[in-house]
Amino acid sequence: MAGRCLLYYITDRKQFRGDEPARRRALLAKIAEAACSGVDYIQLREKDLSTRDLETLAHEAVAAVRENQLATDHRPLTTRVLINSRTDIALATGADGVHLRSKDVSPEDVRRIWSLCGAGALAREKAWIAVSCDSRGDVDRAHAQSANFAVFAPVFEKRSLERNGQRATVQPAGLAALREACLTNIPVLALGGVTLANASSCLEAGAAGIAAIRLFQENKIEDVVRALRAL
Repeated sequence: MAGRCLLYYITDRKQFRGDEPARRRALLAKIAEAACSGVDYIQLREKDLSTRDLETLAHEAVAAVRENQLATDHRPLTTRVLINSRTDIALATGADGVHLRSKDVSPEDVRRIWSLCGAGALAREKAWIAVSCDSRGDVDRAHAQSANFAVFAPVFEKRSLERNGQRATVQPAGLAALREACLTNIPVLALGGVTLANASSCLEAGAAGIAAIRLFQENKIEDVVRALRAL
């Protein structure tokens, strides 16, 4: 890994305590905290919400990031908000881009949509697109289709995915697979069971940064950012 460690906070409001309004307040506070702490990307990944509720939350998330960046002294506005899978909501709410799953439209299609709804070629360049990957082939395709970066998972822990209408368990890929994925000429972020204790091994394997849910939501983000950027 060369250069500055990229950091990607992926949201999950259901991990917070309380009723739905309390969880949303906690999530927006955490998003604001991430922006103030210098996290590079935030993915709004609240897949259970209706379109209307997701759009409302996305508006609030984008506002929280913008307001807290404007309040930060002498620092560039660097935190970008990506919406999971929903290009329409990203465009409607002024988000910076989208995070695509393997079954979603291609990054190239997103850029075409973005240009049609924005300001032509300039808008195409402004769309930030991340792609979920679990193999070197996935990362190669993400690169060929003009994604900005890939998120490789799971590295350290298994996860459950829906495939062909059924739930499937994906076993950890491990550091060797991550190292292979990082050979593609696109930034690759490591996701899945990454902690402060094992993050350095991901970076040593070639990852450009770290993506996580619990690592950010369960800790003071400023401390997490400081620790990861010191690796």
